[in-house]
Amino acid sequence: MMLTEETAVPVEALPVEPFKDHLRLGTGFGESGLQDGLLESFLRAAILAVEARTGKALIARNFTLRIGAWRGRAAQPLYIAPVQTLNGVTTIEADGTEHAEALSRFRLEPDAQRPVLAAVGTTLPTIPSGGAVRLSFRAGFAESWEGLPADLAQAVLLLAAHYYEYRHETALGEGCMPFGVTALIERYRVVRLFGGGEG
Repeated sequence: MMLTEETAVPVEALPVEPFKDHLRLGTGFGESGLQDGLLESFLRAAILAVEARTGKALIARNFTLRIGAWRGRAAQPLYIAPVQTLNGVTTIEADGTEHAEALSRFRLEPDAQRPVLAAVGTTLPTIPSGGAVRLSFRAGFAESWEGLPADLAQAVLLLAAHYYEYRHETALGEGCMPFGVTALIERYRVVRLFGGGEG
């Protein structure tokens, strides 16, 4: 299974000016734009970290999920939420030949934690022996920063500020996340039941 981000968060969707206000940068420094690239990199890192912890896409963009076998005969979890639209389903032969499946054979079952691609009918199409299937879809809470839930937006700003403040610190362990951020994102974290089995 491989989940791939096909399009990055666009620069215009990054809250650079709100981030400057959050950091309380001096007017001369904050308005110069000299560090906009650096601030954008911290925002991107914070967005990706929050997404990794929650299993949620914040700013909407395109993803693909490539799998070698269906998780269930009639439905396949998509491993990221919320999914907005299904863009394509492609079966791939062992030799790399691709076949586009009719989207009318599928339906999306929205879920706050784990949306599902379900068959219209009894079963999903057969994946060729030695081959795979590629699912293309668009996922995210909003097209712009202003559309995000307030707690997730605040969590990103807090985490990006943490990265900014400790940008020269080399002793911080991997996965370090301030308590305020974890508290804000806790309700969005995926609850795993049944040991990850089908159900």
